[in-house]
Amino acid sequence: MIGYLEGKLIHRDEERVMVLAGQVGYEVMLPGFVMATLADRPIGEGVAFYIYFHQTERQPRPVLIGFNSEAEKAFFLQFLSVEAIGPIKAVKALTLPVAEVARAIENKDAALLGRLKGIGGRTAQKIIATLSGKMAEFSLPGEETGVPSGIDSTARQVLDVMVNQLGHRLPEARKMIADALKRNGDIQTPEALFDEVYRGEAAHDR
Repeated sequence: MIGYLEGKLIHRDEERVMVLAGQVGYEVMLPGFVMATLADRPIGEGVAFYIYFHQTERQPRPVLIGFNSEAEKAFFLQFLSVEAIGPIKAVKALTLPVAEVARAIENKDAALLGRLKGIGGRTAQKIIATLSGKMAEFSLPGEETGVPSGIDSTARQVLDVMVNQLGHRLPEARKMIADALKRNGDIQTPEALFDEVYRGEAAHDR
């Protein structure tokens, strides 16, 4: 089974790329948010993907689905736990960055989820019912989710201090930071983010 693939980009269309690795061309389906990161990548340049390998009796032809990071692949596996969402439907639906979809789930934003390709209102509610409360680690912008953001370095600094100096567990710290960024999206410095994190905790304790 293929879990990681690195090679040369030799073809690209709307949903797939062809990767030449070891004189073999591998066809890899990409979610829209992954394909968007290759928009400026010339044919012939190197690419690398973490692979979800799908093959069943009903789908005997192997399907490779590619991601830029292990965190994106982990999110995809969670997404597949929702009833009536299979790998092909999921890969077509995920046109938005992982962090944005994860925040929509945590915020119970069925309207945004319902706008994903192939996801209607009923399926959006199933997604929220299945995954709400499990998305904090994916909803924080940063390299963990493969989503570029102007506050990445600020969030990572605060996360490092909270875990390694203040003793918070990693999932707890990520959720606290994600909640702070939801309350105040204009934060630009670690100091401001710390203030917002603990302001929220103080309000919660009242």
